[in-house]
Amino acid sequence: MELVVIGGGAAGFFGAICAARSGVDVTLLEAGQQCLSKVLISGGGRCNVTHACFEPSLLVQNYPRGGKALRGAFSQFQAKHTIEWFTDRNVKLKTEADGRIFPITDDSRTIADCLFDQAADLGVKIYTQAPVKTVSKVGEKFSIELRSGQVLTADQILIATGSNPNGYQFAKSLGHSIINPVPSLFTFNVKDDRLTDLAGVSVDPVRLKLQAGNAKFEQTGALLITHWGLSAPAVLKLSAWAARELHDHKYQAQLTINWLPKQNPEQLRQELTAVRNQIPQKTIVANCPVMLPRRLWERLVETLGIDRDRRWAELSNKTLNQLIQELTQGSYKISGKGAFKEEFVTCGGVNLKEINFKTMESRCCPGLYFAGEILDIDGITGGFNFQSAWTTGWIAGNAVASLHGTCPPTRQS
Repeated sequence: MELVVIGGGAAGFFGAICAARSGVDVTLLEAGQQCLSKVLISGGGRCNVTHACFEPSLLVQNYPRGGKALRGAFSQFQAKHTIEWFTDRNVKLKTEADGRIFPITDDSRTIADCLFDQAADLGVKIYTQAPVKTVSKVGEKFSIELRSGQVLTADQILIATGSNPNGYQFAKSLGHSIINPVPSLFTFNVKDDRLTDLAGVSVDPVRLKLQAGNAKFEQTGALLITHWGLSAPAVLKLSAWAARELHDHKYQAQLTINWLPKQNPEQLRQELTAVRNQIPQKTIVANCPVMLPRRLWERLVETLGIDRDRRWAELSNKTLNQLIQELTQGSYKISGKGAFKEEFVTCGGVNLKEINFKTMESRCCPGLYFAGEILDIDGITGGFNFQSAWTTGWIAGNAVASLHGTCPPTRQS
């Protein structure tokens, strides 16, 4: 039995390895100069392999798109199985405080080398700089024409091309519909005097509320002020959940920032009133009574027209109300999106209704399988996108292996 895998990323590699373990003849085609490029650059070069969330019903809550379909898939292969798989191959992993899991070496090459070694040991034939031109089905076989003119045939094919438009075209040519791909996981462009010259200032946590048209979204987490606007997990998560609506509104939206989400406005009022009574002769700008970076406090206070010499005793109730409003409900205009470095993720892809998630086989074209980001699946930042790649690759590879006439391997394999 011959399987051709189109795409040399995490999902394609994992699927190729799982199929080859049962004796399937596997050829992997990568259009670029190297395989596993996203693995190598992810997590700042450390590779965030997965996330320490081991209950499928909780794990799926980290996927703005695809969570429902992944529920059953994660019952087959989830984060704990990913950890077991790499551990069994002598790759030691560590869990950081926020749940992200990395190789103990802090080097993504450790993960890539493990996958390369497994593929080599199992005889997977890997070709880089081998872009595919067309894919078609002729009778019971698939015909894969490369741009070089070479034609390969296969009994099954696994398309794992990520968000590459060519992959969507292959899927469409074989009968699939594509949910319009749009960016997910990105930063916000915000031009506002309150943020000018504050690049590098971070606050954790903040609560963000976003409104794009009539759609509303909310996230809590760390926020980083940048030269172009706002970044860090709270923004990235918000961008993922609101990806479709933000695209539809051309990345123009209203953002409300609560810099002090652990305090409700009334508690904050009582605290600031107490400060006004306790240190009446001290200046407001130089004496920050809340857990905020000094530079940010100074900027927000000055935004309200409070000069640097004004003392707490001179703070009127009206200005006090304005200060509370600014600290808990500051309104900012999102004027565009930035990229999230190389860890770009796409919302959209192959329609999940057309996939059997027990096998990752197409419901439109028997013998055609999908894995990874080509599907309309995307997760928030934290290792969730890699986990969906490992899971869908594992299921697809083992489904092909089961057709080879061998017993399905255990999860750890």
